[in-house]
Amino acid sequence: MGGSMIHLRFDRGSLLIRGEVGTPYGRWDPRVGAFRAMALHYPDVLEYLDRSRLLYRDEVADPLPVPPLGSDVELRPYQMEALEAWLDAGRRGVIELPTGAGKTYIALKAMERLRVATLVVVPTLDLVDQWRGQLERLFKVEVGVMAGGEAVLKPLTVSTYDSAYIRAEQLGNRFLFIVFDEVHHLPAPSYMQIAEMYIAPWRLGLTATYEREDGAHDELPRLVGGRVYQLGVDALTGRHLSPYTHEKVFVDLTPEEREAYEEEYAVFTGYLEKRGIRMRSQRDFQRFIIRTGRDREARRALLARNRAVDVALNSQAKIDALADLLRAYGEEKTLIFTRHNSLVYRISRRFLIPAITHRTPKEERRAILDEFRSGSYRVVVTGQVLDEGIDVPDASVAFLISGTGSSREYIQRLGRILRKRKGKEAKLIELVARDTLETRVSRRRHR
Repeated sequence: MGGSMIHLRFDRGSLLIRGEVGTPYGRWDPRVGAFRAMALHYPDVLEYLDRSRLLYRDEVADPLPVPPLGSDVELRPYQMEALEAWLDAGRRGVIELPTGAGKTYIALKAMERLRVATLVVVPTLDLVDQWRGQLERLFKVEVGVMAGGEAVLKPLTVSTYDSAYIRAEQLGNRFLFIVFDEVHHLPAPSYMQIAEMYIAPWRLGLTATYEREDGAHDELPRLVGGRVYQLGVDALTGRHLSPYTHEKVFVDLTPEEREAYEEEYAVFTGYLEKRGIRMRSQRDFQRFIIRTGRDREARRALLARNRAVDVALNSQAKIDALADLLRAYGEEKTLIFTRHNSLVYRISRRFLIPAITHRTPKEERRAILDEFRSGSYRVVVTGQVLDEGIDVPDASVAFLISGTGSSREYIQRLGRILRKRKGKEAKLIELVARDTLETRVSRRRHR
């Protein structure tokens, strides 16, 4: 042991390492005359310095003191298994459990175990409210919020991904534990910087769908830790989640819709045949999308395909079939999901159903959901905005009027109706336009 003292401090989302010795994680920054490293590497830098028996002064972390945390929550056996797997993995990693399986309670028990300043990062304002409510109710402490114009810092704070990213330079050294809810959002280019600019040595990711179709989930082991526990829907249905049935209702396009569909789709397939392009996978389609940037004819073909898909997704035949289904399930609490907001509003006007889209103001959205929970509203129609962040224990029916081929979207929408209630059997019903691209899209999301 020897040499001059190394000095560590936090500087706007990164570590400054002053001294004669660098670390494997730092790069020389001539502007400040010191080595600079990602805040993410804070525990690695400390481990390296300790292992190398180097003298250092650590002035990086500035966490708020945490009061004693305790709750009367008792974990189910699989939740306890998940928590133990995370603890065994060095208090880092991702837990993958279906919606409604109680991932929040696992995070809660992790907070009790660690008892350090904690930031919970979530994708939506609805989830901010949900997490704050649960933490305050169970821990009996005031919870801070960084979202939607609020900026209140507490030992336990809930933030949106956007706010955590925007405030990383100021908040990056204030927390020693980060919980990333819906962690599949984290590998997005800007959000990755949240993981990189916060020092928190302990990290927990929660999701119902670990994989991303773009493969970006490969970044999660670096950012938060790898997947440490996984359990699917079918392992929990019956005892912990409601049993469910899944049904497809095929509808026929009207003659006018069929003519419009075939005309537009022929433009697309004609281009593929002319160029000798085969669509065997999602990757083939992505290559075609790239091609549209430099090939005007490819761009025309893509737009024609999109118009054909719109005809199938927004068919009048689906509206007619929905009318029959709403009559058949009139006593059930029902969510209607569509891909496009234009169809949300069309259904809302046709059936006088409250609608929620990304344009719906926060207070109006909250009021609609409160009326839905209380039973004053039996049906709500929405686009993709409620795929995450809605907690409706007694919703029992979901109609998928249109969607993407994403299995994540399918799992999240199914999860909205699986919360356990005595005697409940959930029903997921898809409306699919027969003999169109949508048939293939539906098959893909189930895979």
